[in-house]
Amino acid sequence: MATTRRDFLRNSALASSLLLVPKFLHALDRGPGLARLGDAPGARRLIVVQLSGGNDGLNTIIPYKNDLYYRARPTLGIREAQGILALEKDLGLHPALKGLKGLYDQGHLAVLNSVGYPNPDRSHFRSMDIWQSGSGADQAVSTGWLGRYLDSNCPDCQHPYNALEIDDTLSLALKGTARKGLALKNPGKFHQLNQNRLLAQVSQQAAPAHHDQVDYLYKTLAETASSADYLYEKSKIYRSAVAYPNSDFGKNLKTTAELITSGVESRVYYLALSGFDTHVRQQEQQQRLLTDLGDGLAALANDLQQNNQWHNTLVLVFSEFGRRVGQNASNGTDHGTANNVLLLGGGLRQKGVLNAAPDLANLDQGDLRHQVDFRSIYASILKDWLGADDAAILGTGFERTAGLV
Repeated sequence: MATTRRDFLRNSALASSLLLVPKFLHALDRGPGLARLGDAPGARRLIVVQLSGGNDGLNTIIPYKNDLYYRARPTLGIREAQGILALEKDLGLHPALKGLKGLYDQGHLAVLNSVGYPNPDRSHFRSMDIWQSGSGADQAVSTGWLGRYLDSNCPDCQHPYNALEIDDTLSLALKGTARKGLALKNPGKFHQLNQNRLLAQVSQQAAPAHHDQVDYLYKTLAETASSADYLYEKSKIYRSAVAYPNSDFGKNLKTTAELITSGVESRVYYLALSGFDTHVRQQEQQQRLLTDLGDGLAALANDLQQNNQWHNTLVLVFSEFGRRVGQNASNGTDHGTANNVLLLGGGLRQKGVLNAAPDLANLDQGDLRHQVDFRSIYASILKDWLGADDAAILGTGFERTAGLV
């Protein structure tokens, strides 16, 4: 059976890094004349923040005037006297989210409650696949919603660095059929790793009988090498003086702001904050993580505001599912279903709490019922923010929220 180009690359020893390319193989270097994204009329970028593990939405956006909340959580429920940060519609932010309260007061935060999808799955892996692919619970999709955006008719998405994941590995969300994003933690280390590879490692994999596979491999590696050079050079331009949390997440947000302000033409950035699987002793764990989240996003907004890049930036914050309404016996919460989604940015058209609080009197066997399909939010972002064909990327049937972004 003939070996396909995709099989050749997947089976190659080089496939794990895609960095092994000689310095002179830069036939696909970024061409001249591309303007800085932030300077292009109407240009916009998206930053996605994934809260991995299933963040407890009810203790993030708290229905602190609802007695049913406290009956379900006699010890885990957060009381107004503990410093809940009041919003509207009888909801408030977790006391650790002071950074987000500041953005709310500026009109730079929007909250959507009860977001989910039909027939929800409580598996971390499966539910995350659903959110990252933008698929239904009854579908198995091998591409991500943002990867399909890269595949779409997007004139600004021709290079791997047009979608960056600030991490060591690339998530499904950024994998398309023809195009995919690029994962890196540090532009300098990424560049150095690329420079340390040898042409011999490429040639050992290149069987003369498969010239088309060799060409494909060289093209893929050259794209990565060119992107590494480009990102490294851009990363020298701006060094942030804003104080970010001294955490991995804080450092990743700082890297994101530095790349944006340095002029990297990425349309999408993807980050994750992990640790939200709070079955046991939730209060301490969520307090720490939400402090990191709120302070980090406030620092990012401040950084981008100082450099006139906040008005054309949209931040989407989601988690793969919420938690059960009732607390468990270990002072934690178990896997649930619907959750809240946050949108942040200087160009929001709708601000504040955009829909009603979760209905705690109408549960589905102890779980919240979803009122908003997450793909409707994706559709609004794709069409109204990024200017893409949302139906071609997600399929039909997902009504966009008018005037959301």
